[in-house]
Amino acid sequence: MSEFSFETLAEIIAERARSDDTASYTAKLAGAGMSKCAQKLGEEAVEAAIAAVEGAADGDWDTLTKEAADLIYHLFVVLQVADIPLQAVKDELASRTGQTGLEEKASRGDRP
Repeated sequence: MSEFSFETLAEIIAERARSDDTASYTAKLAGAGMSKCAQKLGEEAVEAAIAAVEGAADGDWDTLTKEAADLIYHLFVVLQVADIPLQAVKDELASRTGQTGLEEKASRGDRP
C-alpha cells in the first residue's frame, strides 16, 4: 500500500464527484450541491469539536481522530464542489508561515 496523501484524497474525491456511480457517497453528496456539502461540513466540525472536549476530559482521542478524518473528507468535498484546488489552499497556508497567527489575523481586518 502506498503512503496516503492529501493530494491522493483530493484526486479520489474529484474522480468520484464526477462519476455517476449511484453507490458512491461522494458522488451523491457532490450532486446534492454546495448547500448540502456545506451543511455536512458544519455537522462534522461540530462533532470534531465535541470529540475534542470529550477527549480532553477522558484522555481518549480515538473519537477525535475519526471525526477529524470525517471533517477533512467533507472539507475536501466542499473544495471540490467549489472548484478550489488543494494547491490553492496549500499556497494560502504557505503565505501565512512568514508571520505569526495573530499578525495574520490582524492583517485580515474584516473578521474578529
